[in-house]
Amino acid sequence: MNKSAISLRLIIMNFLEFAVWGAYLTSMGSFLFNAGMGSMIWLFFATQGFVSIFMPALMGIVADKWIQAQKVLSFSHLIAGASMLAAGIYAMRSGSDIQFAPFYTLYTISVAFFMPTIAISNSVAYSALEGCGMDTVKSFPPIRVFGTVGFIISMLLVNFLKGADGVQFQHSYNQFLVSGGLSLALAIYALTLPACPCKPSDGQSQSFLEASGLSAFKLFKQGQFAIFFIFSMLLGASLQITNGYANTFITSFKDNPIFTDTWGANNANALISISQISETLCILLIPMFMKKFGIKKVMLIAMFAWVIRFGFFGLGNPGSGVWLFILSCIVYGVAFDFFNISGSLYVNDNVDKSMRSSAQGLFMLMTNGLGASIGTWAAGLVVNHFVMDAAEPSWSTAWYIFAVYALVVGILFAILFKEPQKAEKKG
Repeated sequence: MNKSAISLRLIIMNFLEFAVWGAYLTSMGSFLFNAGMGSMIWLFFATQGFVSIFMPALMGIVADKWIQAQKVLSFSHLIAGASMLAAGIYAMRSGSDIQFAPFYTLYTISVAFFMPTIAISNSVAYSALEGCGMDTVKSFPPIRVFGTVGFIISMLLVNFLKGADGVQFQHSYNQFLVSGGLSLALAIYALTLPACPCKPSDGQSQSFLEASGLSAFKLFKQGQFAIFFIFSMLLGASLQITNGYANTFITSFKDNPIFTDTWGANNANALISISQISETLCILLIPMFMKKFGIKKVMLIAMFAWVIRFGFFGLGNPGSGVWLFILSCIVYGVAFDFFNISGSLYVNDNVDKSMRSSAQGLFMLMTNGLGASIGTWAAGLVVNHFVMDAAEPSWSTAWYIFAVYALVVGILFAILFKEPQKAEKKG
């Protein structure tokens, strides 16, 4: 198969991979709120963090040692898609009598098998590109960007499509049917991808401790690494807050006669999709910012961008203040990319080659695992207190609390973390 054909095959894989996620990630909170589970939104998003602590490493070892990666990708999407479809069908048949336990169980099974596919799909892509003699550093990013395109298109699809009852998919069980269907399509498609040979058991394959990043915990003995990883967890707490609550928040303005007919209040997912567009574009700015400002300042820019992200949500509205929502979404690209990518580069440049993979695993564990789980739990306490259980709901108060939290984290990071010196680079 020639290089162009391989690139196209991998573009389709990445498009489907993230379209699966985009179908429900930013709109699930709205469905849960309408289904009477608004107080449990935090748990559904925290669950993604819980399973990310162990499932990606576990499935990665399976793909590394025993079963070809494209087959593991197919199997994982088969289970994830079937479970997500089952969750959607259960919600459809239950109507207004959806029970938490069965729906949450089906959802948990789905995300437990979906989350590992993000890393496995990367492995499939790297293997296919290397098999064609292509440079992964140059060839993969233009392919990966179509994953974000898939995420955005999926978001817009569930925003604008309506069910037979006239309800937008973003507010109904249909979003899970779309996600499940896309996942099953990828399960079939993955079997047609080039084979990824398993690595021989020669001691070179990662152990579970290495893949999960646990073996890198010894880096905590180094003061600056301890500070870095602790702040990675603290900032990771911000990652899923807007995914969990932004759609519900923006849609809530429909209850106010002033904003009932505004475009923003009726198209929350489309509005939020600006965040993903910004994320795609901001990746291109990182090399320039890293060269000009250094890693510490770039990470600080990300931290204070979260302050703006949350603060503008608290100040804005979908009417005359919709520009604040738009700016908040644009800032998201800086908030998300600048920390995640620069943080990964910091790890890569400042640890020995022999443990870079483990250190990267630890970075992901602290941000997307522990940080995201703890953050969504804490955010749930705040939102439930000021919104879900309040006699007079105040979303603005909740967003301001999140903004102050991000501000405090940024200030402490500026004080405690030192800019690494060129001489510190190892390996």
